[in-house]
Amino acid sequence: MTQAASDASARAAAGGRPLTAGVAMLATAVAVNSLLVGGLLAAVSLTGHVFGAWPSPESLNPGLIGAAMLGTAPGLFAVGRARYWEEVRTLLHPLAVVMVGLFTVTLLNADGLYIAEGGPVLSVLFSLGWIFVLGLFCVWAVIALVLQHRVAAQQRGTAAAPLPAWSKPPLAVLAVLGSAWLGIGTGLLIRPGFWADFVPWDTNRLDAQALGVWALALGVGVLGALAEDDLARTRPALLALPGTAATVTVVLAARAAHVDWTSGPALSLVCMVAGLLCAGASGRFLLKRSTALRG
Repeated sequence: MTQAASDASARAAAGGRPLTAGVAMLATAVAVNSLLVGGLLAAVSLTGHVFGAWPSPESLNPGLIGAAMLGTAPGLFAVGRARYWEEVRTLLHPLAVVMVGLFTVTLLNADGLYIAEGGPVLSVLFSLGWIFVLGLFCVWAVIALVLQHRVAAQQRGTAAAPLPAWSKPPLAVLAVLGSAWLGIGTGLLIRPGFWADFVPWDTNRLDAQALGVWALALGVGVLGALAEDDLARTRPALLALPGTAATVTVVLAARAAHVDWTSGPALSLVCMVAGLLCAGASGRFLLKRSTALRG
């Protein structure tokens, strides 16, 4: 059986709610925007300069936001090849968290944006574009996901690529990883003044909350993938996790001199980023192995 035929049979076996055009278009639009804007933020950060929608004390902050955007783009592009909502929800639910969370944080701290404080013309224009595009994607995501959940579900068959029994005990480590990202993200969002002190480089309130949104989304994604118990339903997420880990690693390595590597939070961050990479790589290995056995 060819790879394409195997993938087709896996999708047919999984069943569920047919993926709507609105969700597929949203994922593609966000992926294109992530490549352009995320690539710009990450590239500027690598040069040591600060560029973003708001002033930041350290170029690492907008650089890491850009790296996360860039790293998730491959997974978002993969959404368009899916037929069922259940195949992509492990990535689309975190995407909704990012869109709604970042837009809310931006509005709550609007007085700290370049468009309010003033500054270089490019930064002010970028700040204005940030609000407009983020607001558009936020509204689109909410409407598209509400309509998606109103689609009637088809009967679900057996799991297309169930987790092998021997892999389930080590998944406790993955549960800890997801919980760690979820907890840190929640802390940075709710009490940025307190939790920002645990970030091993300089941040301000907006930086801390924006990074918290991404940490929260990563936690939702990892725990959501665990809940599926079907590797075929995590394909886009298995692209986004190692992609995000790789781009974040590049930015951290380039700005390594500005990170307090002797601190406990820095060591925890290394373990958590490495966990994302291992989770994505091991998941893809198990998926390919399951596909080969079915073929």
